Order: sequence, then C-alpha cells, then structure tokens
Amino acid sequence: MNLLDTAPYCLIVDDEPRLRQVMVHLMRGDGFQCIEAGNGLEALEQLEKHSVTLVLSDLRMPKMDGFELLREIRSRFPDTAVVMITAVADVEVAVKTLAIGAADYVIKPYQLEDVRARVAQALEKRRLILENRAYRESLEERVAQQARRLEELFLTSVQSLAEALELKDPYTRGHSVRVSIYSSVIAKEMGFTGELLRQVELGGHVHDIGKIGVREGVLNKADRLTHEEYQHIMTHPVLGWRILSPLLGDTPAALNIVRSHHERFDGRGVPDGLKGIEIPLEARIAAAADSLDAMTSDRPYRATEMTLEMAMDELRRCAGTQFDPDVVAAAIAAAERGELQLVPKTGTFAVPARV
Repeated sequence: MNLLDTAPYCLIVDDEPRLRQVMVHLMRGDGFQCIEAGNGLEALEQLEKHSVTLVLSDLRMPKMDGFELLREIRSRFPDTAVVMITAVADVEVAVKTLAIGAADYVIKPYQLEDVRARVAQALEKRRLILENRAYRESLEERVAQQARRLEELFLTSVQSLAEALELKDPYTRGHSVRVSIYSSVIAKEMGFTGELLRQVELGGHVHDIGKIGVREGVLNKADRLTHEEYQHIMTHPVLGWRILSPLLGDTPAALNIVRSHHERFDGRGVPDGLKGIEIPLEARIAAAADSLDAMTSDRPYRATEMTLEMAMDELRRCAGTQFDPDVVAAAIAAAERGELQLVPKTGTFAVPARV
C-alpha cells in the first residue's frame, strides 16, 4: 500500500490559486494529502467526497466566505480541524472565528513555520477532543453495563419475592406470569411499545407481591371469605406498592399496576376509589388481564374453567363498570386475531378462596 493513501487529508481553501499552491507544497511536505477549493461552496463539495482532517481556509472569498464555511463545517463535519487564514488583522474578527469554532487563526503575510506551529496546535486540540469523546463514550458504555447488571440484580430480587409468594399461595405461581403475558398483548394492541411495554410486563409479573403480607389462613381458605377476610386480603395492592416502591422507583407504570390493578372503572374499586381515566391506563389493562386469568382458572365456586370466548363475553358484559371499555375492546380485538390466547396451566396448585 502506498503510504500516501493512508496520509490524512488537508483541504486548502482560497480564491487565489498561487496562495493555494504555497500551502499545498507546505502541507504535502508535512505528510498530508492535499485537495483544493476556490471558495466555500467548492470546499463543501470536497468535504462530502473526502474524510478531511484539516482545513486551511481564507476568510474573504466569493460565493461563500470563510465565516459561513466555518459554520457549515462545525455543523456538518465537527471532527474536522479548521485554521482560518486572512489579511484582516482585527481582534474582533479573530475572536469571531474562534467563537464560531476555528481551532486557530493565522494572519497574512505569514511565515511558513508559524503556519506549521498553528497547524500542529490545531491537530493537537482535535486529538484531545476526539480522545475525550472516546473516553466519555467508553465511560457511558461502562455505566450502561453497570445499569444492566443492577437491573439484572433487581429482577432477581423481585423474582425472589415472587417465589416467596408462591410458597404462601401456590395459585400465584403461573398466575402472575399469565397476567404479565395477557397485559402485554392487550398493551401492544393499544399501542404500547418500548420501555412502557416492558414496565407493563414487569407490573403484571409482580402485581400480587403484596399477598406476601396476607395471612396464610385467609390466602389459602377454600370457603368463601368473610367481609373482614376480604378486607384483609384486599390490602395487598397497597402493601405490594410499599414493598416495591424502593425497587421500582424508576418504573412508575409497573408501580401503578401493583397499586391500582383492583380499581374499577366505575370508581368502586380499591385502594383509592379511582374512577375512569383517573386510573392509570396500564392498571386498567392489568385489571382486565388479571380477571381474564382468574375466570379461565379453577375456582371452588365454579365447576369448570371458562373458555376464552366465555371470558371475553364476561369482560364485554362488565365494560364500563368494572373494566375500561377501550381495554375490553382491545382484548377482544387481539383475541379475534389470535394474538391473545390462553396460556396453558402447568403443575398442580392449591385452590385459593375467591377474591
């Protein structure tokens, strides 16, 4: 390979060909591949064609002067070092060029050694800027890796909580996973994507964590609950919200699901008696998904599980009272297209009391 092919490019911009040739001779001698332009417009064309390390540009030129060219380079080619060369010995002009983004400023007539010194200084400044950027990007990647690791540890902690709940309420094993899946499908149908969709999935998975604080005798009771027992078990949304708030502080949608998945669209739910759109949309979605799984699972008060079609009919019947009509419509639409399907139950679980 010819060493010239690997040499950095230097673009000489001046409307006087003789002065360009002087600079070309100087910069070639210092190891650059040189290209030329007679004004700012020609310079931009050359910059589009070549990866230019250094631009030496006159200030006063026809069509596009050095000031406008400098602005364009800073905007479109920020990694290119620019040294301005002009016969205007004016401090304000010099300050203006530096403020726009020139690495340095040379006044005509100039000594070639002075140009070399200014070029070396400009290239050193460019090198430091690029190294600093690379360092920041490397640091950002390390921070991102640590954030991913912290998230993995966090999810492990949440999973441990979920496993602890399964020991108390075997029905919850599988139920929370299914609620997470159903919530995700409905949320996608309603346009959720990215981080918000991930939070819906997470919220569905941990929505019943608060049942850890419910008495086992109530949680596993096969008969119908008394009013006091029902009130006790329905403390689990707030308890779960309190448990998970320190862990889910940066995932508010997931926390909303934990706290508000037993709110009703007509305002008769718990814990806050929210009504209609006062209930976070993600919680309205999880409420429908929670009931869908409850209706299609074994219960002591029901001889057989409901089919998906039967459950959809029940959601439709309760739209506007227990459930958000828009959420129900999304669930039905997803079911009709086959996007929402019942997740098979696995394992043999104790059957809890009706909630």
